Amino acid sequence: MLNKDDEGASAASLSRVFHALADPNRRAMVERLTRGPASVGELAGPLAISLAAVVQHLHVLEDSALVRTEKTGRVRTCRIEPQGLRTAEDWLGRQRTAWESRLDRLGDHLGAASDPPSDPPSDPDTSSYPASEREPR
Repeated sequence: MLNKDDEGASAASLSRVFHALADPNRRAMVERLTRGPASVGELAGPLAISLAAVVQHLHVLEDSALVRTEKTGRVRTCRIEPQGLRTAEDWLGRQRTAWESRLDRLGDHLGAASDPPSDPPSDPDTSSYPASEREPR
């Protein structure tokens, strides 16, 4: 069981992940990195933003633990950090499970409310006669 400090840290971590993924440029970088490591220049290529902006976006991704970068000589190589994505995936999975359970209970409740009674009340005066022989009321 998590204590309050762990829950607060976990919530802050989750918030950073969703903040990082809220930007379409950062999502494009993460998507590219799921195919393998890439240099900053390779990440910047398809984006319509400056190299400086790409570096700023990478800092946000690193701070959220979604991406790790490593500098070798003059080249900075970026890699995806799977655990960062798992944080969001786990949270989304818990939400999905909770909502599916709620919707199942709602469906059961609505299904029970719309089921007709098993034995409808009958009129003793006319129930034994065929419909064509009954007198109108």
